[in-house]
Amino acid sequence: MATIFSRIISGEIPCYKVAEDEQFFAFLDINPLAKGHTLVIPKIEQDYLFDLDDETLQAYIVFAKKIASAIVKAIPCQRVGLAVIGLDVPHAHIHLVPLNTANDINFAKPKLSLPSEEMQAIASSIQKMVNL
Repeated sequence: MATIFSRIISGEIPCYKVAEDEQFFAFLDINPLAKGHTLVIPKIEQDYLFDLDDETLQAYIVFAKKIASAIVKAIPCQRVGLAVIGLDVPHAHIHLVPLNTANDINFAKPKLSLPSEEMQAIASSIQKMVNL
């Protein structure tokens, strides 16, 4: 059975897409810690990030770096934090979270609830900054 992330990649479930290439896909987290919180996933279904082969993992990190660079340009923040937790969805994923304080990447804090129009505007602003 396809993971929710594979269903997002296929277009079966809508998302606020930020970028994609042949191997990877980036989209806004629908329950963000901060405006611009983005998930980066491989298109192949792999449950655990560190089970990816070395070549794919290297390409994955480089892709995530490009998305992080776009987030910094589009979202007012000091930097972008990276978190790999992977317990909720059995599909490897990296969280990229805009940071102004260390608490901005605290997954225990309440999530934001943003209207669809704002989510689309955020995704569009990041998309414009992506350089793949």
